[in-house]
This record gives sequence, structure tokens and C-alpha cells, in this order.
Amino acid sequence: MNKNDIVTIEITGITAEGSGVGRHEGMAVFVPNTIEGEVVQARILKLQKNFAHGKIEEILKKSPDRIESDCEVYHKCGGCTYRHMNYEAECAIKYNRVSDTLKRIGKIDIVPEPILGGEDIKAYRNKAQFPVGMDENGKLQIGFYAERSHRIVDFDSCGLHPPEFTTVVKVMREYIAKSSMTVYSETTKRGLLRHIYVRKAFATGEIMVCLVINSNRIKEEVLLTEMLTRAVPAIKTIVLNKNKADTNVILGKDCRTIYGTGYITDVLCGLQIKLSPLSFYQVNSVQAEKLYAKAKEYADPKDKTVLDLYCGAGTIGLTMADSAKEIIGVEIIPEAVKDAIENAAQNNIKNARFLCDDAAGAAENLAKEGIRPDVVLLDPPRKGCDQRLIETVAEKMTPDQIVYVSCDPATLARDCGLFEEKGYQVIAATPVDLFPRTKHVECVVLMSRVKE
Repeated sequence: MNKNDIVTIEITGITAEGSGVGRHEGMAVFVPNTIEGEVVQARILKLQKNFAHGKIEEILKKSPDRIESDCEVYHKCGGCTYRHMNYEAECAIKYNRVSDTLKRIGKIDIVPEPILGGEDIKAYRNKAQFPVGMDENGKLQIGFYAERSHRIVDFDSCGLHPPEFTTVVKVMREYIAKSSMTVYSETTKRGLLRHIYVRKAFATGEIMVCLVINSNRIKEEVLLTEMLTRAVPAIKTIVLNKNKADTNVILGKDCRTIYGTGYITDVLCGLQIKLSPLSFYQVNSVQAEKLYAKAKEYADPKDKTVLDLYCGAGTIGLTMADSAKEIIGVEIIPEAVKDAIENAAQNNIKNARFLCDDAAGAAENLAKEGIRPDVVLLDPPRKGCDQRLIETVAEKMTPDQIVYVSCDPATLARDCGLFEEKGYQVIAATPVDLFPRTKHVECVVLMSRVKE
């Protein structure tokens, strides 16, 4: 097999990245936009020692789950993965991914509960971050990065976004043309505008626009405010975020409000939630409510002390405060801790407190204070928990239950396996699809301490 060869492949599985995989002459061949059971002719694009990557030339045997994509840039943009199949097939893939990964990596023999699929798989995202740049001909580009690249796929609308986001992008194109605003170049490190960041509180309709800039301010702030608020009256606030660093991290640490309050307010699980630009918040509010309800069911927090590590704006812990004895939240981002404290106050929650610290350090300090939580909630970033945190929770705090919310089945399985080595047993797991049409899947797991 050589590069540019066209080979016939039967798709026998789907990878964690959402690509179909089959074999030719004993070698694994990965072919995106295929479905298990299909037979395709694929052109070999990249050949490695033990595997190859290809693209569809022709589908010889089509899956009954295949549908026509409703997105013009689906094959260019790195956002969606499963727009070529029906949603039932997508949910089955995600369920099997969670189940198989728990067994393969964590050695955990458990049958997860049915996946909690999305009620609406269109226009569900409450947040979008659009990179801004120029192409080689000097034409403005606003859209998303192509997969595994920093090449911007230029477009205005996305099927996962509410229509207001499309309007904001169109207005920003007009504003850039009318104003003196320059566009940041990753090559020269010069230029002003790096990203357009938009948030919507679905319950209240409030919208935040945040511009990530390579400076402290912009010249035509009044013009910007007038153009945006005229086109989108639901905009409650406009914020500038300063990021001068040569980094892939989108947001800097410093924000300056040029219109409104600097935050928007949403309602989640009956709670009013204040959201500033740096606040962590699940991007699918409807599915987040399902996720948090399942976490609460697993935690069974009535009259218990609950330690919420990686708490963000406090949302998951605060949803349990109505029955818990005490909620202790820990978050390393100061702005998020401030939001969490204010969220507790505006919901008249008296039995919650929040600490600004890294999760492992706070867990160690609380253990030194003699605080032994009944339940520990873990909602770490994609890389999962570090060894120090796992040891502190399992060996020093010894909670009766651990509820682990994860956005990556592989690190979840790894960490659950480590907790099992330290005396905990996985009792239940539920996949939750917070990101329909993408490769991502969330999962909530209940672990209980094994009594000696």
C-alpha cells in the first residue's frame, strides 16, 4: 500500500476521535465520516509504519444510519464529527465508548446506565469562541479552526449556535471594516483582535460579547457598542479581555467592561447563576441539568458534608445545597470563586463556602483541619485528577462516596482504576451527551468506599 492508492475498506469500528477504522493488508486504516458496517473505497493520504489515514472516494455499501449533513463546512471545520449519521447511531457510539473505555483502561466491569441524549441537537450551545485572522490574500477570516490546525475555516453561522451568535459575527465583520481595528497575526504577533467570544443565558435571553485583544483597549468603543446593541438588543454586556501572551490559551486573566455589568445571569436547576467571561459553565444548559440531577442522585446529599472540587462558578455543588448539611467548593480561578460566592448569596444559600486554591492543595488543607466530607464531587479538566489529589481524597479524607463528573472517558477510567486500588468501588456510571454531533461525551460515576 502506497500514498494515493485507492483501497477497499470495511469499517469495523469507530475511534475515540470519531473516525471509522478498518484494515487493508493487515494494516489499520482510519477513514473519517464513515460508519461501522460500511464498505468504502478510500484514498490513502498518509502512510505510517503500522497504520494509514485515508478519505472516502466512494461508498460501496452505505449504512442505514447515514444521513446527509446539513452543514456546508462540516468536512472542513473541526467542530462536529457525527453529522453524517442519525442521532441514535451517534448516542450508541458514545455509550459504547464509555462502556468499553471503563473496561479496557480502568479494568472496571460495569454496565453503564443508558446514555442521557440531547432533546435538541441544534442551536444548543450557550458559548462560542471564534478565532479571527487574515488569509494569505489579506481577507478577513472569522470561524473555527480546521481540525488539528490553526487554519481558520471562514463562515458566519453554525448549526450548534443560537442565531444571535451569527448576528454578532456579521456585525463584527462590519465593525472591523469601518473602524481602525486590526486583526492579530500568529506569525508576527502583531494586530489587535484575536477572538470573538459570545455567551447566551438561555433562561433569561441575556447575551455577553467579549473581545479578546492584544492590548488594553480599543479606540472606537462607542461605535462597537452602538453597532452590537442595535443589531442584538439582548446584549447585556460587552467586555474586553486582554491576552498578550504567545499561547494557545484563548482568554487572558484581565477583563475590562465597556458596556453593561460585566456579567450575565442564567437559571440552572432553579438557581440564578452569574456568569462572567472567565466563569466555567457547561455549554449545554438543558443537558447540564440532566448531568447535575444524576450527580445529585448519586451523591444523595441529604444531611451530608459535600466537598465540590473544581467547582467553577459553584453550580454543581449549589444544586445540592437544599438538602446537604454543608457545601465546600474549591476552585483555582479567583473570578470563578467570586462568582460562586455571589451565586450562593443571590440564591440565599447559607450552607455553602468557597475556597480559592488548587484542588489537591485545598483537599490537603481541609484534611489537616480534620474536615472529613461524606461526599467528594470531582469535575476535573480533560486531563483528569493528579496522583496527589487521588491520594489525598482516598487516603486522608476517606469519603463514603465519590461522584466523578468527566469530559474524557479515558482519564475517567484511569482515575477510577486508581481509586479502586485505594479502596473504592465503582457502583454506577451514566454517560451524558452534552455535545451532540461532536466527538465528546460526558459521564458521571458513583464510587463507594469498600468497608473493611
